[in-house]
Amino acid sequence: MADFSIVDHGAVGDATTLNSEAIQKTIDTCHESGGGRVIVPAGGRFLTGSVELKSHVELHVERGAALLAGDRREDLTARAFGDASGKEEGTCIAARGAENVAITGGGVIDGQGRKWMKETGRYIYRPKPGSRPMLICFIGCRRVTMRDITIRDAANWAVHPAGCEDVLISGISILNDTVLPNCDGLDPDHCRNVRISDCYIQAGDDGIVIKTRREFADMGPSENITISNCTIMSTSAAIKIGTESVDDFRNIIVSNCIIKSSNRGLAVQLRDSGSVENVLFSNCIVETRHFSPEWWGRAEPIYVTAIHRAPGTELGRVRNVRFHNILCHSENGVFIAGSEDSPVEDVILDNVRVEIDKWSKWPGGWHDRRPCMSPDTGHRIEPGRDTGLTKHPTAGVFVEHARNVVLRNVDVTWGGNRQDYWGEEIEAHHSEITRS
Repeated sequence: MADFSIVDHGAVGDATTLNSEAIQKTIDTCHESGGGRVIVPAGGRFLTGSVELKSHVELHVERGAALLAGDRREDLTARAFGDASGKEEGTCIAARGAENVAITGGGVIDGQGRKWMKETGRYIYRPKPGSRPMLICFIGCRRVTMRDITIRDAANWAVHPAGCEDVLISGISILNDTVLPNCDGLDPDHCRNVRISDCYIQAGDDGIVIKTRREFADMGPSENITISNCTIMSTSAAIKIGTESVDDFRNIIVSNCIIKSSNRGLAVQLRDSGSVENVLFSNCIVETRHFSPEWWGRAEPIYVTAIHRAPGTELGRVRNVRFHNILCHSENGVFIAGSEDSPVEDVILDNVRVEIDKWSKWPGGWHDRRPCMSPDTGHRIEPGRDTGLTKHPTAGVFVEHARNVVLRNVDVTWGGNRQDYWGEEIEAHHSEITRS
């Protein structure tokens, strides 16, 4: 494999020189030569604005090297959602319609996210006005590989493959600030044949979230996706399907994952016209706790919902979802809620243990259905205007508007720090439940 060093094309690793032109020239030369590796060499900290990967190019950040995303909008010219989307977010590293592209190496890609913040509060940061850039976007690509890289301090989503086929993400670390909003870890969106494994992720929003966003509605469903052997800490959902869901999700397996100190554990969160079916969660350990209500999630270790984003909007279906061998230690219980016109169907909890206790300072006894619209005011529920939360006793397993829910070997236990809002072991409304 031919190697092409960015230093040979004029890059300077002093953390202040903008190297976008030199890095892009190196990528272009590698591509035009038939492919190979673009080397970011050890010992340098290379500042860059937007660069575009090309087919058959592997961006290799050596151990001891760092790529730093620029902090000026005028340097981040690549559009994260495309020129016709109406979205203004830029991105640092992009690939569009490329084939056989990769980002590898033991080095670091640093989004410098704190530079985009106006205030760094204790529980959530306040961004500066205007859009924030995403860090890495692959749009409409085939045979995408990410391996062994460390991603740090993204200002927005860290890795966003959209409309991609045959994606392998293995052995990477994502170390985002856990109180910086919207800095998701991995967001596969309208992608197919995706394998995510052996990753460590901490994120101030969803850790791994499978989406079908409206901006890429012509790119098909999200399907044939596996997530395995990952450890995740999130200030929202650790592993989630949804919330943006204009197309279908199917054939998804999550296995052998550890979730710690998260607002929500394993989640299916349908709010739009797409449907979710054929999903397996197995062999996971989940720890969830209460945190500031400015963040979504009320410590639900398992969360399956089909709720209208807005009154009168079309809503898809959730069906055929299985949870097997799940150990939960949490400050809330399992939450399963459909809608009257779209009940959740065919959900099995098999060999699931839910141990509920209280250890955080934040109040419990709430249901969290966000995002949704307030039927009373007609506007989107937002912190400071509506809480988006409903006061309700904590059940071990809460089920509403659901059909054919099977609880098999489900064990609910209550910790020693007894709370007044702790309620029933199983609470069900407008639902069909079988327990064995």
